[in-house]
Amino acid sequence: MNILFFGPNGSGKGTQGAILKDKYNLPHIESGAIFRENIKGGTELGAKAKEYIDKGDLVPDEITIPMILDRLQQDDCKDGWLLDGFPRNKTQAIKLDESLKEANIELDIVVEIILDREIAKNRIMGRRLCANDNNHPNNIFIDVIKPDGDKCRVCGGDLSERADDQDEDAIGKRHNIYYDADTGTLASSYYFKDLAAKEGKIKYMTLDGAPSVKDVTAELISKL
Repeated sequence: MNILFFGPNGSGKGTQGAILKDKYNLPHIESGAIFRENIKGGTELGAKAKEYIDKGDLVPDEITIPMILDRLQQDDCKDGWLLDGFPRNKTQAIKLDESLKEANIELDIVVEIILDREIAKNRIMGRRLCANDNNHPNNIFIDVIKPDGDKCRVCGGDLSERADDQDEDAIGKRHNIYYDADTGTLASSYYFKDLAAKEGKIKYMTLDGAPSVKDVTAELISKL
């Protein structure tokens, strides 16, 4: 089962990806991690990517996609994989589709988590970190995991905010890229949606990201 995952920051995409990883024993592959692994491993592609990263430039698709394909062909991916964080625009989606077909790698399922932009922003800005365990869920904008004042709802520990979670401009820039249905990340998701309708080989599913994590998971599992 080879799965491509889409969803805006704040949609719970990472949480759902982790659940699928554990339930189906799938490697959860994220583009940023691939860069780090190649750079740390001293690969030729890693060295090329580092040159761009060190200058603050985006790594070209000609480097990124071969890295991703190499990762998808490693032994732990032989029974399936979950790809997250790529593609981010329609051009990358087209190139990824072409490259997968050339490598005889079949994409089985595309998951798109749908969430209103304002709700997604509030979820990001509402996240609070527990001093005792960052995995304790606390969010001032989600009733079921709303903390008790400034204390963790799980253990009573002190809570703090991540600085980048409170940067509305940075959140806005990330969401501008994602919600762009013409050339951005949504456009890449819709490219595969059209492909699924045209070729009939890919299963394209949408999930409502507004309910609780448990409810979204239940819908996801029922549709797989």
